[in-house]
Amino acid sequence: MGMEDQSDAVKAARAKLAQRFDAVRTGGKGTMRRTKLTKHANTGADDKQLQAQLKRLGCNAIPGIEEVNFFTESGNVIHFSAPKVQASVASNTYVITGHGEEKRLEELLPGIINQLGPDNLMNLKRIAEGFANKAGDAEGDDIPDIGENFEEVSKS
Repeated sequence: MGMEDQSDAVKAARAKLAQRFDAVRTGGKGTMRRTKLTKHANTGADDKQLQAQLKRLGCNAIPGIEEVNFFTESGNVIHFSAPKVQASVASNTYVITGHGEEKRLEELLPGIINQLGPDNLMNLKRIAEGFANKAGDAEGDDIPDIGENFEEVSKS
């Protein structure tokens, strides 16, 4: 291998390398290369900022709440079991954090009856009518129709 062979290989490698660098250059020759954009994952910072704002509003934690139910207009219930509840009566602010599940009203009965207000009366009537219709259909199913007389069969 001579000096010329090595310099040709070096020139080819440099040309290939320069070609790669041209792809990351945003302008012409002599401009800065494109900087890599970093993704910021600040989920913990968001929670800290939220807690700081709640503290500024004067929200205090309310201990001992086992469940929270939000009644929607569609008749469903957003159910939080063992949530963290914070409240500020002065600023009329209530904060409920936790895992919420959307459930049907029928799934939470009968333990939820004392929480129902007059606006949920129509939903309760609809549920009662559904149970009444099921009971009406089931009346004929309780006693099967059998053509034989059991007393005659038992005597023979």
